[in-house]
Amino acid sequence: MVNYQRSRQVKVRHMQCLSEVVARGSLKGAAEHLGLTQPAMSRTLKELEEILGTTLLLRSRAGVELTEAGEVFAHFAAMSLAALDHGLESVDRTLGGVLRQEVTVGALPSVAAGLLPKVAEGFRRLAPEAVLRLSDGPHGMLVDLLRSGAVSMVIGRLGDPASMQGVSFTQLYTEEVVCVVRPGHPCLTAPDLSDLARWPVIFPPTTAAIRPQVERWLISHGLSEPPQRIETVSGAFARVHARDTDAIWMISHGVVRNELADGRLIRLPFDTSLTKGPVGLMQRQDAEPTPLERLFVKALQEAIGALGYDVS
Repeated sequence: MVNYQRSRQVKVRHMQCLSEVVARGSLKGAAEHLGLTQPAMSRTLKELEEILGTTLLLRSRAGVELTEAGEVFAHFAAMSLAALDHGLESVDRTLGGVLRQEVTVGALPSVAAGLLPKVAEGFRRLAPEAVLRLSDGPHGMLVDLLRSGAVSMVIGRLGDPASMQGVSFTQLYTEEVVCVVRPGHPCLTAPDLSDLARWPVIFPPTTAAIRPQVERWLISHGLSEPPQRIETVSGAFARVHARDTDAIWMISHGVVRNELADGRLIRLPFDTSLTKGPVGLMQRQDAEPTPLERLFVKALQEAIGALGYDVS
């Protein structure tokens, strides 16, 4: 049964303090953001631990770390704060306000195809009444949307330094480019790197985040850009074209994860480990994530773990 006496003792300030420590990784950063002194922050967290009768945080010179009980309570604290925001914004809408409960996310095609469906499923469970708005496209377009505020976060490959000005990047996992063909493709009898010059190739354009990695990989094998190439980031086009023709598709593994799993496409046995690169969460450096956006990030991290992505 719920201990109602304890639940009445837990205040919003307790949950806010814990959530800020989780978000910022330190008491100092959380205290500064909330306009509190560190002693006041420590007292509030100590109160919460005494109410719950358990230790939530382990403190060290390196910062703070949640205990198992802390992980559980922080999760539900974030949900409670998000629910409170839902209620406040519902009142705003009733009174003619314009605030909306939504999360706007941009994603590279590899993320949109391979990871986001699982993330969306998890986010729906955490925030069933929230609206999730998704946009996919090339790296440059998505970063422009992020800077303009049209999306609150972007999931994709780390861009070059010039494109990342004013944008923070938190690595989530690593991914490599693969070469795939339709079942029954003639080159499957004896795959060779020279096939990239012999057959048409669906190739990443210069605006694609993976283009520099693909170019370096070609150079490392003494190869030039495929002479018969179609440059596109359109997964919709490439799936059909690779299925219906003898084209070889060079693409991030996440885009074709499902097709490879069920045999609709076959990966050529080329060592493309040199193309492996970090995929992460991009946000504006001056932006403060909302509780709802934090729930989305939680769903994102859970999906990465469930799907077995390479987080090294």
